[in-house]
Amino acid sequence: MMIAGTIAALPGASVSAAPASPIQFAPHRAVYEITLERAASGSGVVELAGRMVYEINGSACEGYTQNMRFVTRIVSQDGSEQLNDLRTSSWEDDEGRRLRFNSEQYRDAKLVEEAAGDAQRSEAAGPITVEISRPAPQRLQVDAANMFPMQHSRALLAAAWQDQRQLVAGLYDGSEKGEKIYHTSAWIGRRRQSDATAEGVPGLAKLASWPVSIAYYEPASIQRDSLPSYELSFRIYENGVSTDMVIDYGEFSVRGELKELTYSARSECNASAGAQGAASRSRGSDGVVSPPNKP
Repeated sequence: MMIAGTIAALPGASVSAAPASPIQFAPHRAVYEITLERAASGSGVVELAGRMVYEINGSACEGYTQNMRFVTRIVSQDGSEQLNDLRTSSWEDDEGRRLRFNSEQYRDAKLVEEAAGDAQRSEAAGPITVEISRPAPQRLQVDAANMFPMQHSRALLAAAWQDQRQLVAGLYDGSEKGEKIYHTSAWIGRRRQSDATAEGVPGLAKLASWPVSIAYYEPASIQRDSLPSYELSFRIYENGVSTDMVIDYGEFSVRGELKELTYSARSECNASAGAQGAASRSRGSDGVVSPPNKP
């Protein structure tokens, strides 16, 4: 979901025990119905509806593949309509040393932006070199403090289990032609040990969960009084599934309501599968899963 450079924790009332087993992300496919939550009078938005489909597969030994498609139809005050279609995919190894990403943004069925690349660390906590292949070949250097998306998701859940209330981090996920780095600030609410409201949703009712709100800032605007580019709020469960999603773009916000949730079989790890699995995945997967671009 994002990345972490520095981590600042506000102490909670107490420190809870860590999970009984290492954090594991459940392979799954989630479908969200997108609706307009709020629109300021000057936003020009009068109607918005759509759908987001998110899928994650893989394991700690072979890495994780994420795919997302985020489609919205917006009606403006003048009656004009615009169809936005964001398609992203990524592969990331479990150690946070490599990220391969691909994204395409369409407006009214026309490709308006794309990115593809391969980001690698020279060592476990070393600087990141990004080889961008689309839209034009270039090489970028990214500070070692930044995390990849799955790294950040893991750090977020680890902080939540320890009753930390804030996670401040830098994030590189291949957004905006592969050139974007976000400064992020996540606020983590109190843990709910089980969730009666999730009855009827497969596999969630008996899991711990936390409300989370993450603000995304431009790197040059991290002062206390600066406004984020956008904010993402949701409830995250210990298996990595998210519900109750709201994306606030400032002038308007959208809500994502979980409508379908399907789990996939988890890949089993073994001592020899790690490097071989990661290598084969890195050769065969392009991709990025990042917080949705502004529709």
